[in-house]
Amino acid sequence: VSRDFLPRGSGIVTRRPLVLQLITAKTEYAEFLHCKGKKFTDFDEVRQEIEVETDRVTGMNKGISSVPINLRIYSPHVLSLTLIDLPGITKVPVGDQPPDIEQQIRDMIMQFISRENCLILAVTPANTDLANSDALKLAKEVDPQGLRTIGVITKLDLMDEGTDAREVLENKLLPLRRGYIGVVNRSQKDIDGKKDIKAALLAERKFFLSHPSYRHMADRMGTPYLQKVLNQQLTNHIRDTLPAFRSKLQSQLLSIEHEVEVYKNFRPEDPTRKTKALLQMVQQFSVDFEKRIEGSGDQVDTLELSGGAKINRIFHERFPFELVKMEFNEKELRREISYAIKNIHGITGLFTPDMAFEAIVKKQIVKLKGPCLKSVDLVMQELINTVKKCTKKLATYPRLCEETERIVAGYIREREEKTKDQMLLLIDIQVSYINTNHEDFIGFANAQQRSSQVNKSAVGNQVIRKGWLTINNIGIMKGGSKEYWFVLTAESLSWYKDDEEKEKKYMLPLDNLKVRDVEKSFMSSKHIFALFNTEQRNVYKDYRFLELACDSQEEVDSWKASLLRAGVYPDKSSTETEENGQADNFSMDPQLERQVETIRNLVDSYMSIINKCIRDLIPKTIMHLMINNVKEFINAELLAHLYSSEDQNTLMEESAEQAQRRDETLRMYQALKEALAIIGDISTSTVSTPAPPPVDDSWLQQARRSPPPSPSTPRRPTLNNPPSRPLSGRGPAPAIPSPGPQAGAPPVPFRPGALPPFPSAEAHGAPPQVPSRPSRAPPSVPR
Repeated sequence: VSRDFLPRGSGIVTRRPLVLQLITAKTEYAEFLHCKGKKFTDFDEVRQEIEVETDRVTGMNKGISSVPINLRIYSPHVLSLTLIDLPGITKVPVGDQPPDIEQQIRDMIMQFISRENCLILAVTPANTDLANSDALKLAKEVDPQGLRTIGVITKLDLMDEGTDAREVLENKLLPLRRGYIGVVNRSQKDIDGKKDIKAALLAERKFFLSHPSYRHMADRMGTPYLQKVLNQQLTNHIRDTLPAFRSKLQSQLLSIEHEVEVYKNFRPEDPTRKTKALLQMVQQFSVDFEKRIEGSGDQVDTLELSGGAKINRIFHERFPFELVKMEFNEKELRREISYAIKNIHGITGLFTPDMAFEAIVKKQIVKLKGPCLKSVDLVMQELINTVKKCTKKLATYPRLCEETERIVAGYIREREEKTKDQMLLLIDIQVSYINTNHEDFIGFANAQQRSSQVNKSAVGNQVIRKGWLTINNIGIMKGGSKEYWFVLTAESLSWYKDDEEKEKKYMLPLDNLKVRDVEKSFMSSKHIFALFNTEQRNVYKDYRFLELACDSQEEVDSWKASLLRAGVYPDKSSTETEENGQADNFSMDPQLERQVETIRNLVDSYMSIINKCIRDLIPKTIMHLMINNVKEFINAELLAHLYSSEDQNTLMEESAEQAQRRDETLRMYQALKEALAIIGDISTSTVSTPAPPPVDDSWLQQARRSPPPSPSTPRRPTLNNPPSRPLSGRGPAPAIPSPGPQAGAPPVPFRPGALPPFPSAEAHGAPPQVPSRPSRAPPSVPR
C-alpha cells in the first residue's frame, strides 16, 4: 500500500480482525464499511478511525472482539487482494481480557483460516525458534497438505551478528510446501521517527542485496515479492474456481431473466401501465380464487386443509356430525315424549298419537337450525381465509390488496346473511307440514312392531375410514403407547402393525360401543378420545376403555364423525334430576311405555327422512347462494367496485419494497452480465502455476509434543534469540519454496563488489539484476 495506516505499539494492538481489501484504482483513498459514503484521503485519519472503532466495541483496556473492521483501500500502487490482519496469540490476560484469552484468540484465528479459499501467512520472527511457531502450528491443523500456507520470516535484520536464516529461507531446515519469504519491516524507532514506507522498502531491498547470505535470493525476498506471490496465488484460485462460478452465475441470470424483461419497460407513472396492471391483477385474483375453491391451484398447501377441500369436509363430515350429535340423548327424548303424551291426555285422558308425534317432531326439526347456521359460519370463514391467501399476490400494490380484501369480504358477509335466511326458511318449511304419507315413513302400524336398535344391514361391512392412531392407555410394562394403522368398517374396528395391513393386531366389534372425550393431559401434546362398552364389559383385553390419540382436535372430530357413520354414538352423561325421576315414574306404566316406544319409533323414522333431506339441501344452498355467487361477483363486479372505491392512481401505488426489489433485480442482472463478461476475459488471459511438490513437514507435528532445538552449523548458528522489538505480523500466509545451491546457483562472493543503483520509489517493486543470478528460473518458482 506504501502508506502507514495500521496502529502500532506495545502489547496487543490488533484487538479486532481487520479485513483489508486492496483494489486497483486510478486515485488513492480509503473507505470503511461502517462509514458508508465517507472517503479518507489522509491515512493518519484511517489509523485513528481503526483505533476509535476498535475501542468502541472492545473498550479502552485491551479487550478483544471477533467482530471485524472492514476497510477498502483504492490505489494505483496495489494489486487486488483481500488481507485479514488477526490478533497475535496472547498467553497471559491483561486489562479487561478474559481468563481464556488465549483460547478466544485461537478460536477467532481458526474461524478465518479454516476457509478453503484463504491463503495463510504464517508469520514468525527470525530471532525465535521456528519449531515453536504458533502460526505454523495452527496453519498445519487446518492445512495439513500445505497447499495454502506460506511462511513469512520477519526481523532478519535483528539477528545476532554471525547468524542468519539462510537455510530456513532456502526451505532446507524446516521445510514448507510453499516455502518461506523473508521481509524486513520498520523498527519501532523508524516508526517513531516517521520513516517513509517507500524509504523502508528501499532499505529492505538494499538489505537483501547487500547481505552475503541472502544476496543470491534477493529477487525472491521482500514485501513486493510477497505481494506478487499472493496475487499469483489469488489468480490461480480464481482460475480453478471459474467453471463452477460461471455455472452458478449463469443459473442466477436465467432465474431472473423473465422478471427483468417485465421490469425493463417499467414506467411507474404511465397511466396505461396502471390500467393494464389493474386488469391483470383482478383477473389473476379471480383465477386464483376459483382454483383454490375447485382444487386445481398451482400452490398446493401441504400443511393443512384449505379452500375447497376444507369446505368439502364441512359439508360431508362436520355438518353430518353436528346433525347426528342431536340424536344420541335417548333419555331426554323419551322424557319429552312421555311429557307430551301426558299433556295431550289432559283431564280427559284420551290419547291422540298424531298430536304427540307432531309436537315432538317439530321440536326436533327446530333443533336443526343450530347445525345449519354453524355450517354457514364455517364456510364463510373459510371463504374469507381463501380471499386473504389470494390477495397475497397483490402485495405489490398495498392499497389494491387492502381494497380487494375489504370489498370481497364485505360481499361474502352479505351473502352469509341471505344464506342464513334461506336456511331458516328451509327449516320453517319442514316444520310447516309433517308429511306422514312419505314413502319412507314407517307409519303407526309398523312403529309398534319395529325394534329400536340400529339397523346396519343397509350399510354392509364397507370400509369407512383408515388412518394412524395411537393406543394411549397401554401401561409401560406392556409396551407403552404405540401407533397402529386403524381400519374402521360398519361392523368392526381393526388395527394393524403398519399400513400394509398384513399383520392384524386386534379386531374390535362395534356392538354396544360408545365414544367419549378424554381430557388432554398436561404433559401430552396429543388429543384423546375413548371407546367403552355400554354393558360395562372390557373393550380390549383387561381394559374397560380404549384410549385413542391424534395429533390435532380436527383429526379427533373427523374420527368421531366416521364412528358415527358406523353407529358408534358419543356418550353424554346426564345428571339424574327430579324430573328424570318423574319421567321414570311415567314409564313404569306399561301402557305409557308402549305409547312412548311407538312415538319414539315414529320420530326416529321421520327424523331420518328430514336429516337425509337437510344433508342434501344445505350444501346445495350454501354452494348456490354463497360460493357460486361470490365467484360470479369477483368475475363480473369486483373491477367496477374497485374503480368506484378509489382513484386508479391511488390503488396502483407501488409499495416501497417492490420498488426496491425492482431496482435490486435490475442491478443484479447487470452485475451478473458484467461478471460473466469478466470471467470470459480472465479464463483466456490468465496463466496459472502448478502447486509445488509435497515436502516432509513432520517436524510440525513433533514440535507440538516436544520441539527439538533447530539444527545449526558453527558458521551459521540459527534462530534462538529473544525478539528485540514488537511483532509486526501475526497469523498465517502462503509461500513459494526457494531453491538451494543445488538448484544451479553459482557461488556467491563473500564480499560483493559495487552494487547496481537502487530503483526509484516509483519502481521499487521491480527486482534489480544481480550479476551472480543464473539466467534460467529454478524449478517450480513462478516468474
